[in-house]
Amino acid sequence: MKTVMVFIDSNYFTILILRKAGMIMKKKLVSSFLAASLLLASLTGCGNDAGSDAGNSSAGSSNEESSKEESPAEESSDGAEESEDGGAEGGSGEASQYQTTFGSKQFDDVTIRVELWDRENSPEGATIEENKWTDYIKEKMGAVGINVEFVTVPRGDEVDWLRSGMAGGTAPDIVLTYTYSIAQEYFDMGGVWDLSEFVDGDDQALNMKAYLGEDVIDCGRLTGGDELCGIIAKRATTARSNFYVRKDWMDALNMEVPTTPDELYDLVEAMVKENPEGRTDVIGINTWDDGYFLSAFSKLASDPLESAISCKLTRDYYDEGMKEYYRFINKLYNNGLMDQEYYTRSGDDFTNFIVSGRYATFEDHVLGSLDISKGSRLQTLKENNPDADIVSLPPLKNIWDGKQYTTIYAPAGLIAFCPKTADAETVEACVTYLDWMCTEEGGFTISHGFEGEHYTLEDGIPIAKDAEFNAKDKNWISGDLFLTGNGGYFATVDDFNKSKAFDYPGYEDHVIEDYENAMMGDHIEDIDDALYTAPSQAELAADISLAKEEWVVKIITGSEEEFEDNFASYMAALKDAGVETVDAERRAHFAGE
Repeated sequence: MKTVMVFIDSNYFTILILRKAGMIMKKKLVSSFLAASLLLASLTGCGNDAGSDAGNSSAGSSNEESSKEESPAEESSDGAEESEDGGAEGGSGEASQYQTTFGSKQFDDVTIRVELWDRENSPEGATIEENKWTDYIKEKMGAVGINVEFVTVPRGDEVDWLRSGMAGGTAPDIVLTYTYSIAQEYFDMGGVWDLSEFVDGDDQALNMKAYLGEDVIDCGRLTGGDELCGIIAKRATTARSNFYVRKDWMDALNMEVPTTPDELYDLVEAMVKENPEGRTDVIGINTWDDGYFLSAFSKLASDPLESAISCKLTRDYYDEGMKEYYRFINKLYNNGLMDQEYYTRSGDDFTNFIVSGRYATFEDHVLGSLDISKGSRLQTLKENNPDADIVSLPPLKNIWDGKQYTTIYAPAGLIAFCPKTADAETVEACVTYLDWMCTEEGGFTISHGFEGEHYTLEDGIPIAKDAEFNAKDKNWISGDLFLTGNGGYFATVDDFNKSKAFDYPGYEDHVIEDYENAMMGDHIEDIDDALYTAPSQAELAADISLAKEEWVVKIITGSEEEFEDNFASYMAALKDAGVETVDAERRAHFAGE
């Protein structure tokens, strides 16, 4: 068989799929990679024109109707335009058995139970189940005869809770997860509805099709066939993380933005030993092993297939670049440029060190320097030191090929699926609910609030009027209620970036730069276990993780002379823990064996 190379490119991503003799990717993996890639194309304007200008339901009203184009669903007063023979226009002439375009059917007091993640952040006067936004949802769905009950689940325990609920038959009618393999596992066991009969008809889920687009919807066909295991949310952006630096110190030291790990080392050393404030308690760096530094050190970064096969459990063993990453961190540690007690620190310590000015550089999720939910770190630092500034840096050049890479989230967001404990009419109502979430009255309002109260429109883009008010009034829950989009209801990534920037008055440039840096260069998708979990992982993951926890600390904190012996011992410990078994299963799966 000839080697076939398929490239799919846009401003934001490059996907490479290799098919070779003896290594033919499974149909479902090819489908998942292609669908995920095309999904991102739709976000950047290269695919379906789906977004905030598409998806209004004719059955409801929106504050933005005068400024938006009509969606396909609006062309009919009942959500599906009828042809002369009574069927949906463009269809076979017969109406589908299930009517799931919002407003196309009046339900007879059907109750649906919807999972809602509880982050224990309810403001005073509200609860996670009873608040302004859950009331709004209940009112709008009640108008078409659907009663919505929210089933709250602790965010940190959602996977364990999901498994318990599915096993015990107590899971709600709409269940959520970011781990697609779990949804597919229960689908393959016969415990999850095939939603294709509720979505694929020409007159079905028209708002969903207009907003998500065919390519996003197809990401939910996890088996690679026509079966639709669940509805995938469209990410507004796939930006994942940033690496931050004290810009005021960098400028005072007359140092340039680093482009290589060696240049970064020199910058960190100067900030610790020669910082302009004369501080002796400065911590030079805080790192992740799967973000900014993975991009700079990974030898697999240029190979998307190998990057997908190599998950977090197996990466240290199979990616030669990880050895050089740990060598780099070991050098930082031994030269006093890292927190000498980093392995005992908590998240609160991390934030405290930033706001007190101790960190010279650090890595965190995108917008981690400004995010209100993370403690408004830069804003707080500036209260004590008005001249302080924290900015993100572009990705470093990879030590193997000199290219810039950055890790991003997989383009598809969470998946919502329906357990078989729900009957057909309940599932019909559930899909109608998700279809409503794809309208401006639904998802747009849940995400952005009401015009004049929460935002104004600039070129059709919602701009926050009062970021602090929005954080308390809606942002604490809006993301968890909007099930068909992650990050908000937007047409393009640029729209998202502009709108997000206005959530942080005075820091607009920082926000734009953070998101641009988080998407710069070629991308390493954070696929990991989302598409596939090796059968042996349930048995071996704990031992592999324990070996990593034990040896990584020794590798980093040991002397530079001990590094080679410590790393060799780490590799032996991973092998003994079963890392090769997990890799073999993942490799066979991705190879289609």
